This record gives sequence, structure tokens and C-alpha cells, in this order.
Amino acid sequence: MSRSAANTDDRRSEGTAGTVGGRRGSWAGYGAALWSLSFAGLSFHWAAGGLLGQGTLGPAVEGPALAREPAFVALLWTTAVLKLIAAPLGLALATGRPRRTPRWMLLLAGWGAAVLLFLYGVANLAQHLLIVTGVVDLPAGLGAALPWHLFLWDPVWLSGGALFTIAAISFTRSSREPRKTK
Repeated sequence: MSRSAANTDDRRSEGTAGTVGGRRGSWAGYGAALWSLSFAGLSFHWAAGGLLGQGTLGPAVEGPALAREPAFVALLWTTAVLKLIAAPLGLALATGRPRRTPRWMLLLAGWGAAVLLFLYGVANLAQHLLIVTGVVDLPAGLGAALPWHLFLWDPVWLSGGALFTIAAISFTRSSREPRKTK
């Protein structure tokens, strides 16, 4: 067997069953990247004046979006860019690359995204459940969009938080493992 074939075989055997790229949970980083790209695409669509799905957001969001209020449009562009930036973070958590980025930075960014997304999703879900149970009054800014938030948007935010959390856990564990030498 040639030396290059042996090196390739060694690299293939580094992973274990049930892993992607040799690390359990790295699939979540790819999922987080896809979640970020999809959600960024929708935000770019809204920022550019698209109407797809705007009826699911409620009057407080729908009104300024339809009126194309400059501050609200700027907010849409900003959130779209932030979601787009999260995609390479998901990939970095999945692959451990780029290697020139310090691991602590990837850990900080990964855990930061995980916590922010998860807390936002949980806070929204809690508020919407309190509205449904009658503990809190339905705000006028939410209106008839409550079911959309409860059954679509809250799970979307929670799934992003879950994907980044699993990816951050996987990356954290992989950063503790000793590196294999050849």
C-alpha cells in the first residue's frame, strides 16, 4: 500500500459509527448553517419588500413592514445579515474550521448563538402560552397571528437554538479530546 493510500485510510478510520466528520453531533452544525441560511433568506425577502409569510407575524410587525418605514426596513436588513453571519458559524462548529480562528472564539460565538436563540424561543413560547391560557391579555400588536407564533415561529426559534446548542456541545467536547497524531 502506498504512503498516500495509508494516510487516506487513517483519516477515514478516525470517525466512528454514527458520526459525521468524525464527531458526534457535527450534523447539528450543518443543520444550524442551513437553518441560518433559510431564515436569512426569508429576512432578506422581507427587507426587499417581499410579502411571503408577512400575515403570520402580527400587526405590530406587518404594519411597519408594509408601510416600508425606514427604521423597520433597516432592522430587517440587520437581522438578515446577522442570520447570514450565523451560517458560517454553524459550519465552523461542524468542521472545526477555519483553523486560524481561535477555538475559544468559536466556542464563545457558538454558545452565544445557542443561548440567545434558545432564550428568545423560550421567552416567546412562554408568553404565547400565557396568552392562550388567559393569564396574559392578547396584545393588539399580535392580533390573530398568535397561532402562527405558537405553532410556527416559536418552534423555528427553538429549533435554531437547539441546533446551535447541540453543535456547540459537540464542538466543546471535540475541543477537549486530545488530537490524534500520525
